[in-house]
Amino acid sequence: MNTFTQPMGQPLDRVDGRLKVTGQARYAGEFAETGLLHGSVVSSRIARGRVLHIDTSKALALPGVVAVIDHTHRPDIASYDKSYEDADSADGSPFRPLYNDRILYSGQPLALVVADNLELARHAGSLITIEYAPEPHQTDLSSLQGDARPAPAELPEPRGNFQAEFAGAALSLDLHYSTPIEHHNPMEPHASTVLYQADGSLHIHDKTQGTQNCQAYVQKVFGLEKEQVRVFAAYVGGAFGSGLRPQYQLPLAVMAALHLKRSVRVTLTRQQMFTFGYRPRTLQRLQLGAAANGRLLAVAHSAIGQTSRFEDFTEHVVEWSGMLYHCDNVQMNYKLLPLDVYTPLDMRAPGAALGLIGLECAMDELACAVAIDPVQLRLINYAERNQNEDKPWSSKELRACYAQGAQRFGWEQRNPEPRSMRRGRLLVGWGMAGGVWEAMQQKASARAVLDQQGKLTVSSATTDIGTGTYTVMTQIAAQASGVSLDNVTFVLGDSSLPKAPLQGGSFTVSSVGTAVQQACEALKEKLLMVARQTSEDFAGVTTPQAVFAEGYLSFGDARMALAELVRSSGEDMIAVQVDAEPEKTRDAFATATHSAVFVEVLVDETLGTVKVNRVVSAIAAGRVVNPKMARSQILGGVVWGIGMALHEETQTDHELGRHMNHSLAEYHIPVNADIGDIDVLFVEEQDKIVNALGSKGVGEIGIVGVAAAVANAIYHATGKRVRDFPITLDKLL
Repeated sequence: MNTFTQPMGQPLDRVDGRLKVTGQARYAGEFAETGLLHGSVVSSRIARGRVLHIDTSKALALPGVVAVIDHTHRPDIASYDKSYEDADSADGSPFRPLYNDRILYSGQPLALVVADNLELARHAGSLITIEYAPEPHQTDLSSLQGDARPAPAELPEPRGNFQAEFAGAALSLDLHYSTPIEHHNPMEPHASTVLYQADGSLHIHDKTQGTQNCQAYVQKVFGLEKEQVRVFAAYVGGAFGSGLRPQYQLPLAVMAALHLKRSVRVTLTRQQMFTFGYRPRTLQRLQLGAAANGRLLAVAHSAIGQTSRFEDFTEHVVEWSGMLYHCDNVQMNYKLLPLDVYTPLDMRAPGAALGLIGLECAMDELACAVAIDPVQLRLINYAERNQNEDKPWSSKELRACYAQGAQRFGWEQRNPEPRSMRRGRLLVGWGMAGGVWEAMQQKASARAVLDQQGKLTVSSATTDIGTGTYTVMTQIAAQASGVSLDNVTFVLGDSSLPKAPLQGGSFTVSSVGTAVQQACEALKEKLLMVARQTSEDFAGVTTPQAVFAEGYLSFGDARMALAELVRSSGEDMIAVQVDAEPEKTRDAFATATHSAVFVEVLVDETLGTVKVNRVVSAIAAGRVVNPKMARSQILGGVVWGIGMALHEETQTDHELGRHMNHSLAEYHIPVNADIGDIDVLFVEEQDKIVNALGSKGVGEIGIVGVAAAVANAIYHATGKRVRDFPITLDKLL
């Protein structure tokens, strides 16, 4: 394939790579301006109660401290006295920083110190004394799980008769699993730089996954016109869901900028990155009833998750158990327990990363109970339809994932007996799991502009959180327009650009990519119209007959440069903007990505240490626009899945109601030494229904099922089943 004319499907290097490695890519906290002020947040030390008094006198006495803002003298705000929402909001009333004297959780922002420089602002913050009236708090999900109430989530209706089939099954399992709180901790902490303009408008550089979401939020909260707020996020240093909602540094920075009529930056510390959303702790119960041959007769999946007292955060934890395998008798239940904590937040593969831990570990336990190979058990229960929706799949190459992944891994050499495989003094374990993530598409818009030099600029307000959006959109635009890659520029991260959804859910390529493709196709129609009007060679040429490639329009022997067509039009440029949305043909189908993950662990039974030695991840995600970017996404997901299995856990002191390991020194994530060989393979999958690109997205599917596969491998190595995650050495010894 010629990379010049067929850019899609090629492992193109990042178009923004040079800017990043040379430090020219600037992030939210790196935009300087003469006279820029710096804000430092002072956080609550208690989990629940009231603020009786805030003494700011020592802070304000310091030369260079410009202001201290707290609830007693914050500026008037348009909609603080009624709830406001953002595009990723949960049911309830969103958190309102510096609203009143109520303390809702430990770490809540209680004051903002604004000073000439960051060091001074932080020092001044340490001089502020706060007098509290503490109240009893509750932060422990486990001890209060009996108080959980139904979540406001629309679960699939129960089907069949679970109770009867479960009671009469030849084999029944009733299993409990638990997962901990996890915090996103992207490399770039959350920051907002609010540049106050001469006319009173705001240019805001924010760490966000949705510039237009933040723009709308700031408008509503501060009573500004849309034209007065412009939000930028040209580069985002990781987010994983933490930037889906505006975090509290944004309204605090805007509040200070409007109050002082000065430019202000507020950056959160690493410790403060633990004072907003997170992946919620869950307690899960899986009940599986099966025939002697392993066929599922009954499945029930119940989960309890935590939420704040001011919002009901719900995610799709249990639904996957009704779609990944065929079963006619299924019931699902999801409950929430409000606690004195901040609201949880979507985190990479929200719900699925947790729910598949329960389901895929339970399936492994069933495989052991009926003495059937775990892959074979999954094939016995293969689902040809999504029974939750009672729809066929638009495409599903999960069988190929099982087959190709197993072959690459060498699964046929596995001895199924636990503790039967050794390497010297190490126990060897082989485990696997399946995965599923919905393939979604949202409405999106894109603009394509071709100038007289033949340079194509395509734009949309989407973001790039490190996933490669700049690059894949450039590839889509080049292929759809016939302009060479070197002459294509994709512009994003600006709320004034054409509308785009939040970047998340693995739907950016499907949504924005479809809009880019359609904009470039509409541009070609305009160019062909110019050619028909200005050249006899193209007078009767129809759209299917016209060939756009390498910067030229061709028909037979006739050829015109696209730049020449723009000049012939009499305009400086030819521009098109389109609004794209999912095709109606999707409605009759269920759409999803699928995966099969195979893992080898080495366990030192003397020390209890676990090394994930190698992983094979087989992915079915439709058309892969850029295999290099996609592989990197899966690699990152696998590493994170290993962390979920073995390392990652936010530990809370429930006496204090406070997270204790709020640093990357004590919040454990995998390092290079923890990671062995990771082999990623994409199985071929054609899907003409999911969208015109045939792409399903890979951001989430890489993490789904990995933690379960590691846990299953640990059981195979040791004969010990740990159901409380993460699987730390104290639980194995």
